[in-house]
Amino acid sequence: MAVTISLVFLFGVLLACLLRFKSLGYGSAFIAAGFGFFLATAGAAGPINELTTAVIQAVQDL
Repeated sequence: MAVTISLVFLFGVLLACLLRFKSLGYGSAFIAAGFGFFLATAGAAGPINELTTAVIQAVQDL
């Protein structure tokens, strides 16, 4: 059985854990979220999606 998890959900949980354990401040979290938002609208979004897909496929083939 395959379980799929949205990367947005996974990164959101990771960010929440970093905030909870005080490894990341609220200002830094806001900047990280803003950077992710603007990166998604930039021209780099396509290559980043392709790289992420390739890495996921490589892990699944192991």
